[in-house]
Amino acid sequence: MKNKELKENKYGIEYTKIGEYYMPNLVLEKEKINLNKYGRARLNFLKQNRKAEYTIMFVNGTLNNHLKEIQELAQEKIDIIIEQLKQKNNLTEEMKNTNQLYWVGMMNSFKNTAEEIIYKELIYV
Repeated sequence: MKNKELKENKYGIEYTKIGEYYMPNLVLEKEKINLNKYGRARLNFLKQNRKAEYTIMFVNGTLNNHLKEIQELAQEKIDIIIEQLKQKNNLTEEMKNTNQLYWVGMMNSFKNTAEEIIYKELIYV
């Protein structure tokens, strides 16, 4: 790679001269997202079990949007399921003050149940 020199055109694209040719300095910008445990679980599932889907989404640039959508949907559904379970089992916020251990135990049970449903319906599909 001799004769490296930079050149810029009127559109703001930089070029590097490599040998006799000018090659554009192009960089693909990706959106940075923070994945929660549901997004990471979906990513791992795609990598290990749906390699073709993962590769297609990665190449098309739709992987980040897919993971972001899955994790947001998962969190919304978990909140809805927990609320429904609280109502079904008559678990109130007042019980948090009167019988803390029972309340915490029930909430942990509800969360685990909701996560099982989410993993089965959203993540491992």
